Amino acid sequence: MRIALGVEYDGRRFGGFQIQRGIRTIQGELERALSAIADAPVRVLPAGRTDAGVHAREQVIHFDTQACRSEQAWREGGNSHLPPDVSVRWAKTVPPDFHARRSALMRCYHYRILVRPSRPALEAGRVYWSREALDLEAMREALLGLEGEHDFSAFRSAGCQSQSTRRRLDRLALRVSGAEITLEVAGNAFLYHMVRNLAGSLLEVGRRHQSPDWLRELLARGDRTRAGPLLPADGLYLWQILYPERFGFRGSLPYPDHPPPLSIT
Repeated sequence: MRIALGVEYDGRRFGGFQIQRGIRTIQGELERALSAIADAPVRVLPAGRTDAGVHAREQVIHFDTQACRSEQAWREGGNSHLPPDVSVRWAKTVPPDFHARRSALMRCYHYRILVRPSRPALEAGRVYWSREALDLEAMREALLGLEGEHDFSAFRSAGCQSQSTRRRLDRLALRVSGAEITLEVAGNAFLYHMVRNLAGSLLEVGRRHQSPDWLRELLARGDRTRAGPLLPADGLYLWQILYPERFGFRGSLPYPDHPPPLSIT
């Protein structure tokens, strides 16, 4: 049987998703918990490997097993063996051609920015804090022109192992709720640290250190050294993975056949 799980986690105390010797990881905790339920070793494959400190509202993983367990047993049993900072939101039996990474149509990330004079306490480690006021209209203008397929070399970090630097962004949006600004980015795939680098450059515009045209200039030049700083992992969330409807996901989130249209609001 092939089982898919939707998993959320607080990434602050993890060295990332992928198993690393001597380091606490999401994959390590999941495989330990699921192996206990299956009464046999379980290896999981994720939709994407999040870095140290990055959170997830809905990471999707899959694994193969000969153990006959109900979807409820995988969810509730898994949670009974997981630490408090990792939770299985849903479990579903999927066809053998489903693959958490290769079947994904789109990956959606959110980057949360708290704008206020005082540092956060309750949200420490879960948001990026800016004590400076930000020019929201300039930030919105800066995002125009970044949608679609481009060479995003200017927004990838050293150590990126991708052979191609071309990626497609289907959605860019800035959402405002009280003192919090959320950058929503969705696309087919992302380069190493791409969202955090993009957010860092966007903040340079918001702080009026650069003009709204600057991001488009960076994109055209493809020079990472000219772009803004890499922001901390604190504010980054893997928010949602979209799959073709034929796989029958009817859990907490919708999964359309086609990505939603670009929306900058």
